[in-house]
Amino acid sequence: MRTSFLFRSLIVAGLTSVAVGCASLPSTPMIEASQWPAVLQRNAPPQALLLGEQHDAPEHQQWQHATVQALIARQQLAALVLEMADQGGDTRSLPHNASEAAVQAALQWNDKGWPWQAYGPAVMAAVRAGIPVFGGNLPRAGMRQVMQDSAWDGHLPATAWEQQRQAIRSGHCDLLPEGQITPMARIQLAKDARMAHTMAQQVQSGKTVVLIAGRGHVLRSIGVPTWLPADITRTIAIGQAGDKAQAEPGDSDYVVRTPALPDKDHCAGLRAQWGQPATK
Repeated sequence: MRTSFLFRSLIVAGLTSVAVGCASLPSTPMIEASQWPAVLQRNAPPQALLLGEQHDAPEHQQWQHATVQALIARQQLAALVLEMADQGGDTRSLPHNASEAAVQAALQWNDKGWPWQAYGPAVMAAVRAGIPVFGGNLPRAGMRQVMQDSAWDGHLPATAWEQQRQAIRSGHCDLLPEGQITPMARIQLAKDARMAHTMAQQVQSGKTVVLIAGRGHVLRSIGVPTWLPADITRTIAIGQAGDKAQAEPGDSDYVVRTPALPDKDHCAGLRAQWGQPATK
């Protein structure tokens, strides 16, 4: 099955909120983007820093770029890992003065799916500083096998697994046939596992590996953190455009609030694409 860009915008970015139904989770501090540098400054660098964005919020990519720059300035950035490029692509063989075209080629960048103008600044900041950038996502060629493998179904606790499946439903605006829900949820887990593996390989003492990914991928109870080795210290921060909460309290360490975006019916395009009638 081909995953549409609209679907990726809905579910992977976390435009539909991901709740885990766990009342025991502690509350999460909410800060403004302008306060984030101070948070980085006063805390010891974690080995893994997971930044979850809403893909259509430009302020989130700006926040991630600023984070990369701050860690570079303090010589604390070990590596940059991206959901936006597939595992297997990286910039290790490139010089620090490589062209943007060379960087995109090394990462096998898909500009149609992931606009370079949004993510290029963070990537190039790392390259210019001699910091390796890695694709972390599941390559499309591996998706069919993952969709057919029931071994993925037992990774999460039952409640969290059902939440992943529900996120697939709502992310496809309840248009996806029920028989495709579980296979698509397996892909989400496989993506998380690949990103976690890529991060774990780059861990260095006293430095931080940064992951840039959609908000749903970084949540503590269902995402990349569930695949990271327990001894890797981590900090999870998610971007939130406006005041509407997009995750359960405690599913991240920080919520970084940015300006609200204009209201938009993200399902309208998918219904039109699939020839479904508009909702009343």
